[in-house]
Amino acid sequence: MLAYFLRPGQNNFRGFSISVFFSLFFIFGSFPTVFAQQKSTFTARLINIESATKDPFRFNTSLHNGSGRTQTYQLQAKAPDGWIVIFRTEGSQIAGLRLDSGRTQEISVEITATPTAKPDKYNIPVTAISGDENLSVDLEAVVKGSYSLELTTPTGRLSDDITEGSSKQIDLTVKNTGTLPLDKLEFTSQSPTQWSATFEPANIERLDPGQSQDIKATLKVPDKTIAGDYITTFTAKNNNSTANAAFRMTVKTSLLSGWLGILVILLAIGIIYYLIRKYGRR
Repeated sequence: MLAYFLRPGQNNFRGFSISVFFSLFFIFGSFPTVFAQQKSTFTARLINIESATKDPFRFNTSLHNGSGRTQTYQLQAKAPDGWIVIFRTEGSQIAGLRLDSGRTQEISVEITATPTAKPDKYNIPVTAISGDENLSVDLEAVVKGSYSLELTTPTGRLSDDITEGSSKQIDLTVKNTGTLPLDKLEFTSQSPTQWSATFEPANIERLDPGQSQDIKATLKVPDKTIAGDYITTFTAKNNNSTANAAFRMTVKTSLLSGWLGILVILLAIGIIYYLIRKYGRR
């Protein structure tokens, strides 16, 4: 038939026929691509994320409905016991969603491991299930360890006494109780008004897992502080972990202040006695 189109004297018809032939070829040849684009999919931008146990793994996924009709999808995840999986879209927590045909919805998947999860790679299948579709994507959460910090004293005692207007040195111990190293640890305190605390050393560049280090905190109490119990909270922290130690300090008045108080009382009694003796007979 193509030879018939190419006979002399048929130039116009020949050009038209060739155009029709190639047009039909491209139309029919593109059908598989068109049909392929209508397939429903559930995909993730990143399928492998590494994090510490206390930090959630956040995956960004996309759900596309190519079924040709509106679908209601239920979202499920198969995670290890004790792990928490949360689905979010447009800032709201969801367990499922209704999706029109041809639409795509971005879904955030937040996975939180248990604090006791061992460093390892965990495979977590996530599925979107409708009446006639079962779409899944396999996510990998790589637990690299945990950050944990402890602050106490060498003896475990968290109380002492001090005289007003003086200073006292307090021995503290900071320990890395996690499985990951802690860098750039800093020390601060929260004390009553006008109290002050300094630390030696003021910071630690690196503390490896299981390692501990002694810190000396010098606490200064201002003059004329009323006797009683006061709480100072010492804090060790970096970007990954924080530990606090509440230390109770009992303030006592100085000996000089005590004698001055007694003298004031005796003086007041003496003045009253004098006034009674002088004016009492009138």
